[in-house]
Amino acid sequence: MRGLSRALLALSVSVSAAGLAQQSEPSPPVALAPPVASSTTAPADHRINLDVVVTDKAGNPIPDLQQQDFTLRDDQQPRSITSFRGTEETGKASEPPVQIIFLLDAVNLDVRPVSTARQQLENFLRRDDGKLSLPTSLVIFTDTSTMIQPKPTRDGKGLADSLHANQTGLRVNGRSQGFHGAVDRFTLSLRAVQQLIAYEATQPGRKLLIWLSSGWPMLTGPGIELTNKDQRTIFNTVVALSKTLREARITLYSVDPLGMADAAGFRTFYYESFLKGVPFSKDVVSGDISLQVLAIQSGGKVLNSNNDVAELMARCVIDARAFYTLSFDSPPADHVDEYHSLEVKIDKPGLTARTRTGYYAQPYKDPKR
Repeated sequence: MRGLSRALLALSVSVSAAGLAQQSEPSPPVALAPPVASSTTAPADHRINLDVVVTDKAGNPIPDLQQQDFTLRDDQQPRSITSFRGTEETGKASEPPVQIIFLLDAVNLDVRPVSTARQQLENFLRRDDGKLSLPTSLVIFTDTSTMIQPKPTRDGKGLADSLHANQTGLRVNGRSQGFHGAVDRFTLSLRAVQQLIAYEATQPGRKLLIWLSSGWPMLTGPGIELTNKDQRTIFNTVVALSKTLREARITLYSVDPLGMADAAGFRTFYYESFLKGVPFSKDVVSGDISLQVLAIQSGGKVLNSNNDVAELMARCVIDARAFYTLSFDSPPADHVDEYHSLEVKIDKPGLTARTRTGYYAQPYKDPKR
């Protein structure tokens, strides 16, 4: 437990650094209809922007919906949509193209699934003669570094060749095993997430981050007890990740390269116990910042139990074909880091909206102070 506390202390410093590293926020979408007046004028920093994917029963994104088709609820209360824009893959001149980011996780996977993930990713990148429909970049996450390809490209063959050339550098975490090894992987993974967010926050447009991994350790269960200080650190991390992922416009996807080998595994569904938002630090556990939980809460997907990993990647990328960007003004919170659940519904049968499941509201600042 002392190892976990030290890791959480290091994590708290990393959270602060990630917050300072974030340099820009996405511009609010252009309003296509006059905004509905609110009873309370919200400060600019209380504007909440959401990217929403609407799909049919087959999972295909649906374009050409209008603002009146959407209903937004904030803590079960209807909220006025202040701006709205629909975007298709062909894009508009005013909208930067969606960026696809593939992250190959060599920290939380053993040698064989890392090799499988790499080969499946190469297969995906070489499809259609290597002509990618969207700008794509690669991140290779090892126990020694997080290597980010700085410039997105549509050259799938070039990316696949680069990945193939780097395969000898993919080594599995050689640190201690057991609980202390799990703590190491947990800490490394959270730091990698924070580094990526800080970098992508400086880049325009929406990003789909597809994390090829079975997930990092949850460090939750019998025998693991957190102090009040530990819980506060984890809660601060939950709040920071919720805010920075949203403001950087990152939607996270968890794709498990283990395929059917892990189909009946506990990890494939255990994350579902932590999907509900955490309102207070006393309620938090380490599982609340697991990869799969962050993916669902960001509006993404968790895909596992399928040996065709390249097809799972394609099911993530399809979300970029059509999506909607809307905004609303959050009400003044009664206290700092007040959790609000979010729900977007579509007034058409057979359609489902997927977006962020919640956010943390803040009190309005007194302009006289």
